[in-house]
Amino acid sequence: MTADSSVTGFRTRFQLAAAAWAVLVTAVLVAAPLAFAGRLPDPLATHWGPSGRPDGSMPFAAFVLLPVVWAVVAGTSLAGMARVRGEIRRWTRVWFCAGLAWTGGFLIGTQALTIAANLDRDDWTHAAPLSWQVAVGVAGAFVLGALGWLVGRLGPDDAPQAGTQPGPLIDLDPGKRPVWVSTATAPWAVGLALVAFAAALSFAVAALWGVAPTGWSTALPLALVAVVGLAVSSVSARVTPEGLTMAFGPLRWPTRTVRLERIERAWVEWRSPIQVGGWGFRGLPGMATIMIRGGECLVVRYTSGGRLAISVDDAEAGAALLNALAARQHPSVER
Repeated sequence: MTADSSVTGFRTRFQLAAAAWAVLVTAVLVAAPLAFAGRLPDPLATHWGPSGRPDGSMPFAAFVLLPVVWAVVAGTSLAGMARVRGEIRRWTRVWFCAGLAWTGGFLIGTQALTIAANLDRDDWTHAAPLSWQVAVGVAGAFVLGALGWLVGRLGPDDAPQAGTQPGPLIDLDPGKRPVWVSTATAPWAVGLALVAFAAALSFAVAALWGVAPTGWSTALPLALVAVVGLAVSSVSARVTPEGLTMAFGPLRWPTRTVRLERIERAWVEWRSPIQVGGWGFRGLPGMATIMIRGGECLVVRYTSGGRLAISVDDAEAGAALLNALAARQHPSVER
């Protein structure tokens, strides 16, 4: 009970500290432009070319909306962290803190440089040039990110290692061929792909008709977004006596098969996108997660020691069948 209370207390303090940082950055981003509003031109310079001279502007009313960008980033990150079950592991904390610190520092630095360059100028075209100052601002953001990384390393990391308990197991009928199939779909990814495809098609048609000759430069990246969106929109997992087969996207292509002789055992874990760094194929071969949606994941451990996690429904049944098949394949392996 003491250990659980200690972990819960640290989790609460960690989330409060992250929320405090988010509020502090928001306050700075809101207060700074308002404090100098009377000394800034409208519009003000917000972009500088390779020569260091200003070549783009933005209305002051739009510039003061910069905190909205931060609110979306910080709010989404904090909400995702709040959904993580149990202890927030150190690996997750360091990336979360580093990312939040870097983003906040980058936005504050960008705003500070913009205000300083426009201060007391009668027109945005007369804003001060920027060159080495940009490098200093970016470096400052990375320093804050490094500090966030160090802060994230503080605290406990003593949760039991995933998969130390035996995974589920079922009895197999020797006269039948068992098969388990399950899928997971991310509707947002399907929607993103459809919108991107529709936009790409519109720009392509406009380019063909000569309405927008440069439309191809926009259509091609949007088409790529559509393809990637469809690829990460769904995953299907299939367990047979031959092994575990994964298929991706609505066309169930490409596919990947892990032969049964390579699988030592399987179990179920709850994972969220923020724990693994986002959606899609996350991590490196041998320690990867196929993240389509947060929730239960089928986790397999290879005989070589590597692991693979797949976010699919009914993961416990898939793990149980894999364990039974692996036990029949490797009867001497202790489970």
